[in-house]
Amino acid sequence: MTNGNDTAPAAGSPLFYSRPVPLQSDIHGDLRILPGKLGFAAKTNAIPLIVNEFSLALHHFPILFAGPDAVPMAALGVTEDNLFVTDGQWEPDTYVPAYVRRHPFIFIDTDGSQNYVLGFDEGTERIVKGGTEGEALFVDGKPSELLQQAMEFCGRFTADHNHTQAFSKALIEQDLLVMRNANVRLPNGRELTLQGFNVVDVEKFQKLPDDVVLAWHRNGWLGLVHQHLMSLSRFGDLTRKQAQRDA
Repeated sequence: MTNGNDTAPAAGSPLFYSRPVPLQSDIHGDLRILPGKLGFAAKTNAIPLIVNEFSLALHHFPILFAGPDAVPMAALGVTEDNLFVTDGQWEPDTYVPAYVRRHPFIFIDTDGSQNYVLGFDEGTERIVKGGTEGEALFVDGKPSELLQQAMEFCGRFTADHNHTQAFSKALIEQDLLVMRNANVRLPNGRELTLQGFNVVDVEKFQKLPDDVVLAWHRNGWLGLVHQHLMSLSRFGDLTRKQAQRDA
């Protein structure tokens, strides 16, 4: 579906980031950030989640697993579009994934050894040079309060991402994931096929050995699986949203 990395690698860019670069006060001291819309997320139907979001996300969209690393993803549409973004605004009273809220900032692993520095997407229209609009990234050469908050947010996100990777690895090790496809027929007769998403196999999950169940309970992973399974009922919401958009 997408590059599920939470940080910008040496080569290639994560979803939504076209030109991630490290922030440097001597180079970017006069940059400002404008209040932003979320139109950048309008043309993707899946966005990465971290495990501490499951309990909130399950009330709004299906939680699926993608790719060989079993990256948790919020399923946001039944076509290529995000059904939760209209005219650059996220649907009111629905959960906005942390991955979206973090943009345009990101931690960058500059040398591949997890020595992270704060960066931003140089391709975003929200970052401008000079002027008086928006908020400054630096004040007197030092990170502004907004930038300090961005650093803290990215730090928490990266730590939570590491926990998420451990959970995904456990799912793979226990061979719990199974690929599913779904055929959807909308009220207007339009037929759609959803392909290539992974879900937890309930029968295999129920047959986990006792020692594994105990370990998963201590790690909080049993609850995550149940939250994932509960979220699958939200597929019906996606088809209804698509039908409303097609009307």
